[in-house]
Amino acid sequence: MNYDALQTFVTLVEVKNFTKTAEILNMSQPNVSLHIKNLEKEFQTTLIERSPKFIKITPTGDLLYDRAKQIITIYEQTKQEILEHHQIIKGELNIGASFTIGEYILPAILIKLQTDFPELEIHVVIGNTEEIVGLVRLLEVDIGLIEGQTNVKDISVKAFMNDELFIVASPEHPLAQKDKVMISDLQNQIWITREDGSGTREYFNHVISANGLKLKSLLSISSNQGIKETLMNGYGLSLLSESVIRRDIRHGNLTTIPVKDLSFSRTLSFVYSPIMEDKKKVNLFINYLIK
Repeated sequence: MNYDALQTFVTLVEVKNFTKTAEILNMSQPNVSLHIKNLEKEFQTTLIERSPKFIKITPTGDLLYDRAKQIITIYEQTKQEILEHHQIIKGELNIGASFTIGEYILPAILIKLQTDFPELEIHVVIGNTEEIVGLVRLLEVDIGLIEGQTNVKDISVKAFMNDELFIVASPEHPLAQKDKVMISDLQNQIWITREDGSGTREYFNHVISANGLKLKSLLSISSNQGIKETLMNGYGLSLLSESVIRRDIRHGNLTTIPVKDLSFSRTLSFVYSPIMEDKKKVNLFINYLIK
């Protein structure tokens, strides 16, 4: 088994076309086929079922795809670590971040890091917490930043900051007009929240359940900005991080609704595979993260 064959296989699985694979990897189509045949011979299994119109990945092909992605990542990391052995901080750092962190907390950290290490090429992928954990597990990012915790056992999880959340609405919302809001006032309200798989949605579900709240209706939007725009149009309540609403509160577009004897906070965490623990760029980023 060799690196080129694995790279060819991974590319073919992702684009599902021999001709496109050959174009992407700048090789002939017969060489693509040869790489696949050699892998099938080595593993004594059929990896891809071929037909004139499409290709289908077999169950053993799916298994090899996951492992091949990890092997390729480890190979690239090893090359990078050899550079780092000579105290050179450059190359790529791949970061995954949940939406709240990636859009409102991470940018300031990245500016400081990029200013101090201009040769470091930083790539950021933003998704919900569930998606980021998946990228970390498959080694598609070096480190992930998530809201809350994860039950995935083969990755390390460490807290880096506390995050305060607020119930928020349009200044014209009926609850925004009240001098004092009680927990009972939150019964049978319209709520706007993030999608399943989001750390914010998971925390929202916990708050609703823990306080025995019944919902009049629930609108799910996979974008913090989409939620805020809906609220600004006078529709519903939401529970959002202070970092997400800070500017809108300052400009008067939204308002927080304090509830007597009720506050909301959660932990933001970074997650990584144990094989990333000694990677110099990852540790450098962690140091900037927890400053």
